Amino acid sequence: MGSVTIKKHPQGLEYVEVDTDLCQARIFMQGAQIERFQPKGQAPLLWVSSADDFQPGSGIRGGIPVCWPWFGMHENPQWPQHGFARTRLWQLDAVQMQDQALELKFSLTVDDADKQYWPHQSRVELIFNLSDSLSVRLVNTNLGETPFSLTQALHTYFPIEDIHQLKASGFSGANYIEFGEGPYTQDGDEVRFDRETDRVYSQLGDCQLLHTPNGTIEVRRENSHSAILWNPWIDKSKRLSRFNDKDYLTMVCLEAANVLDDQVTLAPGESHTLATHIRWQPSA
Repeated sequence: MGSVTIKKHPQGLEYVEVDTDLCQARIFMQGAQIERFQPKGQAPLLWVSSADDFQPGSGIRGGIPVCWPWFGMHENPQWPQHGFARTRLWQLDAVQMQDQALELKFSLTVDDADKQYWPHQSRVELIFNLSDSLSVRLVNTNLGETPFSLTQALHTYFPIEDIHQLKASGFSGANYIEFGEGPYTQDGDEVRFDRETDRVYSQLGDCQLLHTPNGTIEVRRENSHSAILWNPWIDKSKRLSRFNDKDYLTMVCLEAANVLDDQVTLAPGESHTLATHIRWQPSA
């Protein structure tokens, strides 16, 4: 069994606190952003900067921010980076427990102020499945009479203990663009880190592994042929908001995405689900 409780952070943000036989989690209503997920008896699977002050209107620096309905900078530089969904209040629509797994469904209503960014008739939902692993599904449905296109990402921050010891694998055969240059062909299956890394991968297999001193994190994607691998390293860490100078040592982002040529175009009545599934791999 388990409990699902609505609570309020000291800074005023409401969140859903989850405690089941298999895990503990915390999901903020702002952005429907999961900020904590920890399987019982195991280490946390998500990272959050201790510099974040959980201010209303600012996306939390960690967990899984939802980048929607665009990823990165919009062609209009006055529009918010990574879209507007991560700073808006979502609604908790349903809570269901089945076979020890807890499912929570959130939805976002596009208000009049945000229709300047997103004038389309659509429905966007975020569905969490919480057990000894974490699954997150971002569901888009076109409710209108004309097609529309979007880019999106589940911007997952992972705790990796020591960036110098991290080995990321599962990248063989992929191409990537970095700092606006490329495409480059991935050299081998593994990525190690000794500088700022900001890669947008394409033609990527659906499973990558993060080999950390604490164990191996398995990261799977559905309906996603692109992904982002990011660590800001030393100089950029000093420029980032709500981020400690040395936070780069203990985190990495590996994001399920639909970006660049992998953008989503939905015909009237059509739906698309982007999903990420993460867990600690069992010890051999």
